[in-house]
Amino acid sequence: MKIQLSAALAALIGLAGAAHAEDPVLKFEKYTLENGLEVILHQDNSVPIVAVNVWYHVGSGDEDPGKTGFAHLFEHMLFQGSEHVGEDRHFALLKEIGATGVNGTTNTDRTNYFEVVPSNQLETGLWLESDRMGYFLSLVTKKSLDNQIEVVRNERRQRTDNAPYGKTWMKQFETLYPKGHPYHFWIIGDHADLAGASLEDVKNFYRKWYVPANATLALSGDFEIAEAKRLVKKWFGSFPKSTKPTIKVAKTPLIAEPIRVELEDSLAKHRRVDYLWHSPKRYEDGDAELSILADALGRTGTGRLYKILVHEKQLAQSISIFQYSRAYGSAFHLEVKLKPTADQAEVEKIVNDELERIRREAIKKEEFDRAVTNVEAGFVWGLESVNARANILQTYNHYWANPDGITRDLDRYRKSSTEKVRAAAARYLGSKNRVTVVTKPGATSAAGRPKAAAKGK
Repeated sequence: MKIQLSAALAALIGLAGAAHAEDPVLKFEKYTLENGLEVILHQDNSVPIVAVNVWYHVGSGDEDPGKTGFAHLFEHMLFQGSEHVGEDRHFALLKEIGATGVNGTTNTDRTNYFEVVPSNQLETGLWLESDRMGYFLSLVTKKSLDNQIEVVRNERRQRTDNAPYGKTWMKQFETLYPKGHPYHFWIIGDHADLAGASLEDVKNFYRKWYVPANATLALSGDFEIAEAKRLVKKWFGSFPKSTKPTIKVAKTPLIAEPIRVELEDSLAKHRRVDYLWHSPKRYEDGDAELSILADALGRTGTGRLYKILVHEKQLAQSISIFQYSRAYGSAFHLEVKLKPTADQAEVEKIVNDELERIRREAIKKEEFDRAVTNVEAGFVWGLESVNARANILQTYNHYWANPDGITRDLDRYRKSSTEKVRAAAARYLGSKNRVTVVTKPGATSAAGRPKAAAKGK
């Protein structure tokens, strides 16, 4: 099976060796400064823009108990300003030079910051990232901290506390992972922990995690290698030598008996049933197989459960199935949002029957091939932007310590098989080691109006 690349794209990203001639290759150079900062350079002179992309290897999974939400809080704090840039000037300066895609994100495993600048403004982008890496603390005040704490807490209120199924998402993690586990709390954190964050807490978090040895800078786009190295050394090379923090070890919790939780949500319009299982860590054996299975079961239009529940029997409003892959342990999610007239018992029986079937019988070859093709096609399309390429290189570097991971990654799917998918389902998706979260609409809708009673169970 091959994915046909355009001549322009093939020339831009290169091609792999004869064994995988269809694979895209992101040409790069990686090196490390004396202070521990990793640098990845991916040159592409076709368009006069450069992505400046920094990953700090800290996410919500690295937080200490009682300090939840700190990783995400820091994502906000670092846009507040630094010593030489000034207070609240980061976005304004980037706007002035014509930068695009300016943002930062936090997940359970890392925090990143990025902007795409005109190639003649590369030094400006490096200066901005350098200043907040080395000169952030002098501008941190109680006022700026309190401001961002409230911003983050409002974000939680908007996206979780006052959003349909927001507390369903929180309940899933609280149930899957016991207190003390890195994933017990969702990324956004606990209100009490955020409100209780002190200036010293924030400074200590920065001193521990925001050091050069715990960061990777990736440049992707239009630059000359020698000049890029000179600028990187100029803006980052003078930072003192640092040490990478020790990463905690977290075991996957054991679920010996099925757990079922029911909750009411006054903002939800439909009943929803979520099934969750602990599954292999990101890139471990079984991770790719469960992603293939999720495609075979839940893909819109072709997925088995989608066809039965949404199309044929019209019992479900929607289906969502995915393997949520992470460093300290993944989770396989199966979500069904029921139609108002659906019999919940019938829906759950259909789901359980299909799960039992895929534990016994291998999926069809065409289901397997379709899933693998979707992975490959999606990967190629994902290479279009310079920042996306920077993030791909960063991802492999973060998890494998080697940015050269495209063929290795795709081979996890291509070298799998229908039998390996069945074996993964049998091993991980049992009926006894499952968490079930049932969400029922409350007595009133979000607008406060009475809701019609749902039929069925």
